[in-house]
Amino acid sequence: MKIDLTQFSALQKASKESFFQQKKIMKQVMAGKTVLCLKCNQPLMLITPEQNVNSGIRCVKGCTDIQLDFV
Repeated sequence: MKIDLTQFSALQKASKESFFQQKKIMKQVMAGKTVLCLKCNQPLMLITPEQNVNSGIRCVKGCTDIQLDFV
């Protein structure tokens, strides 16, 4: 399958936007602000390694699931 430069550019742009959106969500949740899942409108929760092996930020339903590595 070939991908032309305009398709690659669009994919690159979408990936960049997604990264910055996730980064913004992480900052807000870690600052203690209430952030709602874009799909189910449930609050996003920060789950630390002490709480669960799969740490990250997610909603109750799992629509949003951002995996995080804590060092």
